[in-house]
Amino acid sequence: MNLDEKFDKVLARHDELRDTLGRGMGDAQSFAKLSKEYADLTPVAEAILAVRKARAEMADLEAMIADPETDSEMRSLAEEEVRAYGRTIPELERQTLISLLPKDEADEKNAILEVRAGTGGDEAALFAAELFEMYRRYCALKGWRFETMDVSETGIGGYKEAIASITGRNVFARLKFESGAHRVQRVPQTEASGRIHTSAATVAVLPEAEEVDIQIDERDLRIDVYRSSGPGGQSVNTTDSAVRITHLPTGLVVCQQDEKSQHKNKAKAMRVLRSRLYDQERAAKDAERAANRKSQVGSGDRSERIRTYNFPQGRVTDHRVNLTLYKIDKVMLGEALDEVIDALVSEDEASRLASLE
Repeated sequence: MNLDEKFDKVLARHDELRDTLGRGMGDAQSFAKLSKEYADLTPVAEAILAVRKARAEMADLEAMIADPETDSEMRSLAEEEVRAYGRTIPELERQTLISLLPKDEADEKNAILEVRAGTGGDEAALFAAELFEMYRRYCALKGWRFETMDVSETGIGGYKEAIASITGRNVFARLKFESGAHRVQRVPQTEASGRIHTSAATVAVLPEAEEVDIQIDERDLRIDVYRSSGPGGQSVNTTDSAVRITHLPTGLVVCQQDEKSQHKNKAKAMRVLRSRLYDQERAAKDAERAANRKSQVGSGDRSERIRTYNFPQGRVTDHRVNLTLYKIDKVMLGEALDEVIDALVSEDEASRLASLE
C-alpha cells in the first residue's frame, strides 16, 4: 500500500465514523468507543488534507511556471514558492505518517520508576541515588508530580533500591526509553589511588496500571505484615505496619514500609504490583511485535546496557543511538536529559516508519 492509499483509507474511515455518529445508533459503550476513534482520527485527517492542499497548490504553481504566457516576475515568485513547498511537503508527509503509526496504549499513562544499585558495591548505590535525584529534577522541570514510594538506603547516602510514582502528561511516553542498565565511570571518593571504577544501576520505568488494566484475584496474593526498619519516626519497630505482597502465580514480591499505616502501605504495594504485572503483559506483546522488526529502541530489557556516564571526561553516551553529550552536569541536573530522550523518540519513530513501508 503506497502513501496515498494509506491516506485514502484514513479519510474513508473518518467519513464513515462521522456518518455513523451522526445517526446516533448503537449502545452508549459503542458510541463512546467510536467517538474516541473519531476524535483520534480527526487531526490525522486534517493533516492529510493539508498535505493534499499543499500538493495541489504546488502543482498549480508548476503549471504557471510552464505556461509561456506567465510574465517573468510572476514566474520568479512561483519558482520561489515551489522551492519552499519542496522543503515543507516532505516534512508534512513525514509528520502525517508518524501520526498514522500505531499508538502505544500506555504512552499517556503515569509511571512507576524503580532504580536499583547494580554491580559496584557502595559506589553503585551512590550512583543509584544520583540517578533517582536526576529523575526527580527532570520531573520538576516538566511540571510532573514525583512521589517517593519506597527507599532502601545504605547509610552513606546511597540507595539499594528506590521507587517513585510519577504523575503528569505523557509521562510514560517520555520516560519509557530509560529502562535498562546505566553504567557510571568515575573515581570514587573512597578511592585513595585515584583509579577510575565502573559501577552500574538498573532503571525500570513501568506504566502505572489502573484496576481496569489488570484484574488481580485476592486469592492469588499472600500478604505478610511485619515491623518497619530504618528511618520512620517513633512508630518504627512498635507496630506491624510494613507490608509484603507475594503474587503467587508469578512469584512477584512487593514490599512497602514507607508509611506508618499498614493500609497505606498495602495500597502503595498494590499499585507497584499491578504495574509490574501490566509491564510483564506488555513485554510479552512487545516481544511478538519486535520479531517483525529488525531493530527496537528501548526494548525495556533491564540487563541491556543503554547508557554510560563518564565523569572524568564529562560525557554521557547513549549506546542505542550512538549519541554523546559532553554536558554530564546538565544531564544529572535533568536539564539536558530531553536531548537524549528526543533522540531516542526520533529513532523509534524512524524504525517504526521503516516498518510501514
